[in-house]
Amino acid sequence: MNSLTAQGLPRRTFLGVTLGAASAALLAACSTPSDGSAPSAVRRVMSTDEAVRAAEAARPSSGRTVSASLRAAPLTANLAGKPVQTWGYNDAINGSLLRGSVGDRLEVALENALPEPTVVHWHGLALANDQDGVEMLTQKDVAAGGSFSYGFRLAHPGTYWYHSHVELQRERGLYGPLVVDDPSETKDWDHEWVIVLDDWMDGVTGTPEDVLKELSGGMGGGMSGGMGGMQHSGTYMAMGSMSDFLGGDAGDVRYPLHLFNGRTPEDPDTVTAKPGDRVRLRLINAGGDTAYRVGAPGLKLTVTHTDGYPVERKDVDAVVLGMGERIDALLTVPAGWTPLMARPEGKAGLALGRISTGSGKEPDPAALPARLGGMVVDGGQLSSASTVRLASRSVDVKHTVRLTGSMMAYDWGLNGRRFDMANPYEGALEVRQGQRVQIDFVNEGMMWHPMHVHGHTFQVGDAGARKDTVIVRPGRTVSVFLDADNPGQWLYHCHNAYHAARGMMGVLSYVA
Repeated sequence: MNSLTAQGLPRRTFLGVTLGAASAALLAACSTPSDGSAPSAVRRVMSTDEAVRAAEAARPSSGRTVSASLRAAPLTANLAGKPVQTWGYNDAINGSLLRGSVGDRLEVALENALPEPTVVHWHGLALANDQDGVEMLTQKDVAAGGSFSYGFRLAHPGTYWYHSHVELQRERGLYGPLVVDDPSETKDWDHEWVIVLDDWMDGVTGTPEDVLKELSGGMGGGMSGGMGGMQHSGTYMAMGSMSDFLGGDAGDVRYPLHLFNGRTPEDPDTVTAKPGDRVRLRLINAGGDTAYRVGAPGLKLTVTHTDGYPVERKDVDAVVLGMGERIDALLTVPAGWTPLMARPEGKAGLALGRISTGSGKEPDPAALPARLGGMVVDGGQLSSASTVRLASRSVDVKHTVRLTGSMMAYDWGLNGRRFDMANPYEGALEVRQGQRVQIDFVNEGMMWHPMHVHGHTFQVGDAGARKDTVIVRPGRTVSVFLDADNPGQWLYHCHNAYHAARGMMGVLSYVA
């Protein structure tokens, strides 16, 4: 495979350099401030530091170990009645559900049967830095034919997921759900439905590398006409995908399929229940470029959690999830069939699941409403439950992160800089353990970005939801607050797969 990254290097290099250059950069003891002044002599707290081990040892412990295995390998899937060649975990597009309780130690044996190296990132979890699964930043990649054993404690209950963090492997299907149960939680539902949503094109219209190659040419490489009247002459670029909810341009990529637990609407995932039962929905957006608006026509959802943390409950008609986000909600089931729709926000298509009570007529996907209206929210618009709200204290360090770049040149970056693993700490957000940190995400462009921070949760504003991924709309600033309680070197980035591949990433760097 000879497609190129944003840096013009072979895709295997992932973040722009060889492993040797990356290792040299990671051993550097000095940092380069973002203001261009002379490097400061700081010691970075690396993943092998005693502080990292101490933080892991301080997490809750149940004394139990949960073991699982993941085999990353090529596979043939059946989508919309056709065979599709792709990759996945354990012979499935939608990887195995991994599950444990707070305090359990999760041990996962990874076998790499892919033709190239890989890693696994545990999205949303606070865990030891050397287990975070970021190639060349927190661990060496796992070579083709190799293996690696991950092991860490499950510190907080909630809905999470795991996925490859090597360039565009996630876009092939290397992802799956992860649930951490709270043994003390009061159960107020009758059924649970873990739902993974995904936008899909691999093996249908091309490969993720094909998409990145076309996008990297920008609008000038495949467009004609002016703003508002553009027409696309390429294969993959989505023009005219607009969403008022997201503040304008909805996405970059046109997808032929949208999946609900690895299935298309012709063969929907279906659960059974009784009229009046409550179903706990655990919604996960594993997509690369698509936000999903999820709801059941004519029924209310009661939102209970976002990104694993409880919120002040809110009854809504639909929820919107950006890439990487999770939302938990309760749905009371009426008699008959209930379609649970996930419409790609601002794009054409449908991901669909169904709840059956054993009576009535099955819903026809073609007859479902084209839009879910009414009261619609995303996780960043919710308020945190008082039990998980950050304690009030003054901010010790404040960082401003400008979200820069445009569709015209497809030159996404942070503070005008595209991430380069040869110099990973250039412009890093430096923090010290114990600090209260404010990060202002300032979107200077015309595209929304779901911003994700590894290894931490943050609070949106003074009393907003506790999250690890938040939507930042065009022209808006979102201020988040976190406590620097998990030492190490942590990636933060836009969770649009193609924006990240073009360099919209940085490092949250603990220094001593």
